[in-house]
Amino acid sequence: MSSFVLMKLLESAPERYDRGMRLLFGGLIERVHREIAERVATPQARILDIGCGTGGVTLACAARGARVVGIDVNAAMLEVARSRQADLQPEARVEWLELGAAEVEDRFAERSFDAVVSCLTFSELYPEEQSYVLKAVRSRVKEDGTVVIADEVRHPTWEGRLWRDLRRAPAAAITWLLTQTGTRPVDHLEDLVRNAGFAHVIAERLPPGDFAIVQGWRR
Repeated sequence: MSSFVLMKLLESAPERYDRGMRLLFGGLIERVHREIAERVATPQARILDIGCGTGGVTLACAARGARVVGIDVNAAMLEVARSRQADLQPEARVEWLELGAAEVEDRFAERSFDAVVSCLTFSELYPEEQSYVLKAVRSRVKEDGTVVIADEVRHPTWEGRLWRDLRRAPAAAITWLLTQTGTRPVDHLEDLVRNAGFAHVIAERLPPGDFAIVQGWRR
């Protein structure tokens, strides 16, 4: 079954989400959470986590002393995030908001964050939504601030893409039956970040090559 289908099923049962993500990605997802936090979280930094889910990235950033706003459209996921905070970091400076990625521009003032991060959210947006959100994010980041997007992307080689398509072919039919949509790895994520106006964009692909962490700066 594809990661898109599994994620949608897990989102319908948020209390099982973290366990399911570990099964789906192995140790990769926790590594990504830590790496994002290492890149952006410093004491007193103000960070926005778009599509925070059960709070993995949010709490990793808060553990390093940052002030974090975690937003997600799924209220049940936010409840799990709040309970995780109570168990792990009761004193962390975290604000949880039921809010969609497209609402960032309406909710937050310009240049109000040192960094904006997002993990496994952009693959759930349509291309025009991805561009819109990234442009809104740029205006919300301070000068010399940064954005870090981690998500599934297309494999860089045709052999890798062919193998991925063959491996996920049975899941594509299940995806359509359950959600009336298909899987959507993010196309040209590095270019999307650059075209939104960020500079010095860097991309790190993680094995086996269909997951990337992309970072850019507002200059």
